[in-house]
Amino acid sequence: MSLRRRGTAAVALSIAAALSLAACGSSKDGGDKDAAGKDGGSGSKAVAQGGKDFGKAAEETAKMGTDAAPGQFPRTITHALGKTELKERPKRVVVLDVGELDNVVSLGLQPVGWAPSEGSQELPEYLKKDAGDPKNVGTINNLNLEAINELKPDLILGSKLRAEKNYKDLAKIAPTVFSLRPGFTWKENYLLNAAALDKTAEAKKNLDAYTAKAKKLGEDLGENKPTISMVRYLPQFTRLYAGQSFIGTILKDAGLPRPKNQQADKLAVEISPEQIDQADGDWIFTGVYGAPDKTKREAAEGNPLWKSLKAVKEDRAKDVKDETWYLGLGVTAANSVLDDLRGFLVK
Repeated sequence: MSLRRRGTAAVALSIAAALSLAACGSSKDGGDKDAAGKDGGSGSKAVAQGGKDFGKAAEETAKMGTDAAPGQFPRTITHALGKTELKERPKRVVVLDVGELDNVVSLGLQPVGWAPSEGSQELPEYLKKDAGDPKNVGTINNLNLEAINELKPDLILGSKLRAEKNYKDLAKIAPTVFSLRPGFTWKENYLLNAAALDKTAEAKKNLDAYTAKAKKLGEDLGENKPTISMVRYLPQFTRLYAGQSFIGTILKDAGLPRPKNQQADKLAVEISPEQIDQADGDWIFTGVYGAPDKTKREAAEGNPLWKSLKAVKEDRAKDVKDETWYLGLGVTAANSVLDDLRGFLVK
């Protein structure tokens, strides 16, 4: 057997073994953006909410990337799990979460494969016209390594939170670059992904345009800005999203104040339907992950405490698109959220 054939066979055996293990230990707790870090699946507990590296994830991700000049290949990317060399500009990219999908598409590329969330297997509506037809490679918490291998990618983009335990097997398939985690680190992740794609200038331009757009929204709302409460119903629990979340960063960039219980330096605060009055704010925006009947939304919003909230009484409690406000995790989704906020708040 030739050395090349031996190498191919070794990768195939490694993937087969990994698939066998994944079948025994995969999570069914879809929807929680930190589920992989809590359920003993393929992710990292250290960068999940409550983990020792959660709070400094954005700061640490900002240190990653490359010192290669624009257009220079080979280039080495420093990332969450080490260093990866890219011999040439990637053309066949597989993305392992919606954030990476948003990042790649916003930079003008159509990935060959992607991993959707457990809550929805559909390509996000807001990306459909530009994303092409990427193949499904499993879900964010249950990757199909065989499907990834069959696509013959030349770059895989993901995160330590989602797939740390899969990294070695993924790296045998193609050069793999991992951020620490999705969420409030979305801007740093965008620049890291862009460094691998040799699209740093484009990414910085897009982030500058987003920042200006957020600032303009805040200016147009004047000094007396309303407090914004963020509620999300998931199958496992109900959450009030706080500062260290994707939506938390957007609201902060626009200068929009939050209720005191949502100002915490964490991803979210979990509440029961009996505590739904804690969702109080001048405006309340609600998202639903997956099927509404699998959550406790009906119990929460059927509670007299919900109905007594001033925002509810005055029609300032609005449903929003989960795929952009909570799942998007990239600059295209962030701009869509700003458009929605302007539509609701600027009269």
